[in-house]
Amino acid sequence: MGDTRRTRAFIGSFTSAGGRGVLAAEVDQDTGALSVTGASDAVADPSFLALALDGPRDVLYAVSETDAGAAAAFDVTGPAPRLLGAPVPVGASGPTHLAVAGGHVLTANYGSGSVTSLPRTADGSLGAATGLVRHEGSGPVTDRQAAPHAHQVLPDPSGRWVLAVDLGTDSVAVSALDPATGALRPHGATPLRPGTGPRHLAFHPDGRHAYVLNELEPTLTVCRWDAQDGVLEPLGETPVVPEGGVGPSYPSEVVVDPGGRFLWAAVRGDDTLAVLALYETGENARLVASVPCGGHWPRDLALAPSGHHLYAANERSGDVTWFTLDPETGLPTRTGSLPAPAASCVVFG
Repeated sequence: MGDTRRTRAFIGSFTSAGGRGVLAAEVDQDTGALSVTGASDAVADPSFLALALDGPRDVLYAVSETDAGAAAAFDVTGPAPRLLGAPVPVGASGPTHLAVAGGHVLTANYGSGSVTSLPRTADGSLGAATGLVRHEGSGPVTDRQAAPHAHQVLPDPSGRWVLAVDLGTDSVAVSALDPATGALRPHGATPLRPGTGPRHLAFHPDGRHAYVLNELEPTLTVCRWDAQDGVLEPLGETPVVPEGGVGPSYPSEVVVDPGGRFLWAAVRGDDTLAVLALYETGENARLVASVPCGGHWPRDLALAPSGHHLYAANERSGDVTWFTLDPETGLPTRTGSLPAPAASCVVFG
């Protein structure tokens, strides 16, 4: 960008609810302020994004969270995202999350309860799906857990495994990804407490612990992660809303401090950001504060690369709000916002 004090942000949104698709913005690292440089509505409902900076050009990947289900690639070397080829079907409905895993992009398909892998081509565009794993099971909350609903997929820090968080089955599935073919081989699944509805997971920087944020009950499940054997072990739960809250609360996203001292969670319904302290071992978490998110229905939460600012994508109020983080307490202080109708995701790079 020519300015070492600036980086970039990309905001996904629901075009079906008035969003502009994918927004590109510059980020002032001192203030956290966002300045929009361009947008693309070439893909319907690009609700979640993932950035790859390891190729000949910077490429942004997006789901198309529709019944047909697709993923798309954007060239983001310029001020506005530019579509690279046509969106590629994922062979499933309602992809709601995606992640880059080496030479492939993985999608978590909420509607179908499955995970798809798609190859990244030489120019960064996506090829036809090469792997698909379907989850099985259900949960006790019949209106939300009648079938599997994969909500997130991500590689573990070692790069050996792929984890998929399934809200419908109260579990986290572990698979191995063949780096050559993109085939996904189921390895195992960790059951969590029935009815909690796990939504998203984040790893501790030590790579040995993970934190699963639950949507149907406002709790965080602390886990131990064994990268050697690909096993996730639940250790306990902690609330992400204060005792006596009126609710209903629907936690959405979890972010861990790169230093391993704090964890932040977005909580819809309450419209709050939960601040949790992580103990030195990473095996315990404690809620220390709950602050307003600066808008309504915070669907996503993201930490800037500097580690100084936290961003909430407030879907129903149509804005992205940013906060300055206190390095000693982890407490966020609201410092600005950007209008972004139907905002659903923020990523940085």
